[in-house]
Amino acid sequence: MTFAVDMGTDTAGRPIAIDLEELLATRLLVQGNSGSGKSHLLRRLLEGSANQVQQVIVDPEGDFVTLADAYGHVAIEAVDYAIPELIRFAGRAREHRTSVVLSLEGLEMEGQMRSATAFLNGLFDAPREHWYPALVVVDEAQIFAPSGGAEVSEEVRRTCLGAMANLMSRGRKRGLAGVIATQRLAKLSKNVAAEASNFLMGRTFLDIDMARAADLLGMERRQAETIRDLQRGTFLGLGPAIARRPVTVKIGAVATSARSSSPKLVPLPTAHAEGSRELLFADLDLPPPPPPPAPPPPMPVNDVLRDLGPQPNPNGFDFPEPDAPDPDTVVEAALRAIVADPEAATKPAAVLYQDFGVRCRMMGVRKSPLDANGFARRLSAARAGIFEALEGEWSEVLAAAQGLPDDMLGAFLLIARCAREGLATPDDAAIAQTYGTSSLGRARRMLGYMESRDIIVTRTDLSGRRSITIPRLGWSTASAEG
Repeated sequence: MTFAVDMGTDTAGRPIAIDLEELLATRLLVQGNSGSGKSHLLRRLLEGSANQVQQVIVDPEGDFVTLADAYGHVAIEAVDYAIPELIRFAGRAREHRTSVVLSLEGLEMEGQMRSATAFLNGLFDAPREHWYPALVVVDEAQIFAPSGGAEVSEEVRRTCLGAMANLMSRGRKRGLAGVIATQRLAKLSKNVAAEASNFLMGRTFLDIDMARAADLLGMERRQAETIRDLQRGTFLGLGPAIARRPVTVKIGAVATSARSSSPKLVPLPTAHAEGSRELLFADLDLPPPPPPPAPPPPMPVNDVLRDLGPQPNPNGFDFPEPDAPDPDTVVEAALRAIVADPEAATKPAAVLYQDFGVRCRMMGVRKSPLDANGFARRLSAARAGIFEALEGEWSEVLAAAQGLPDDMLGAFLLIARCAREGLATPDDAAIAQTYGTSSLGRARRMLGYMESRDIIVTRTDLSGRRSITIPRLGWSTASAEG
């Protein structure tokens, strides 16, 4: 079944439509400077397809929440929810095929990127039986897929860029059709933009943006000047869902409007200059309130003790000072709390080190018992289920792992613990979680790297059950499904 979404008319007045079924398979990139009509175009597309396909809108400014009243979208204000809740919302939206608007209004850029990443990953990780077709519209995509360094931490930038790349490159197999809009093509990651096969290019003025837009439309560089002359609300369209040759599209009217709009001129007030001065300086000529009376000087401590005199102790008890907490106990308790926190599972050790110091102070240890490198090792061990100090027999285990990168240490310790205790071989999912990833492929490549360094030996029997041996220790895990 096909469905044509009427987008407007060309220069000759002929209707121009987008083939919705083709769009679901080929994705769309919209570009235009501020004021060129990008949001109007997206709203026309969303209104025209609202009753045909599920829609998920990542909305940095909260402009598209007005679709809720007219078309039944569920508006989610990300500022009101935690990251795990946003992931659950995304999964439920896919399960029940509910159209949603994720409003990121009120969040700083890093908060917007974290929320969008969680929501997109929640959509992407839905079970196969929920892979229904859905349009995923991301406005201001240059925020979430920047071409260079953003004003956020590298971890946040990398994970958000990965979520956008997954949407545009691998989302089609999961029924997710990415529709991304940006003000600046030069600020949008090329890896993300290159996955779109349909383009609607609006007015832009910078040479670098015009050149990239002309390349995507298959135009010669000298024709790029026409992009600068486009009127507001007019776009050049190309792609299998739009037209096989570049076509000019004047976007039609929409039924809903954004909560915010372009500024309009309004008449200035007619108050005289003297009256305006009175309004501005009202209540500023009043004398300041008198300062509060100064408190009396504190009585010296010796005088207070002399006035109090000796205090009775009827029971004769001598209360000693409380003992200082055991640092090893505090370290173990703090590590257990960090590992139990689901939000800490993918955070790097450098970020969690600050959290570790706060937890230690809350338990009575003012100075952190571990330096940053020591904490990173203990965190890797804790993620592998080892909370005690890495001494004695564990020192030999660390020696067997010599030469491994620090980020692989946790996975190796997990294997070593299972081998030491005679447990079954951990599966790829458990190894990936300890490695700090959800990719089973990365976990398998890591095991291959360890095996290439003769740190482990993997054996698979005829029934497909796997065991792992650590040659330097002579330990082996019990056979289990990989």
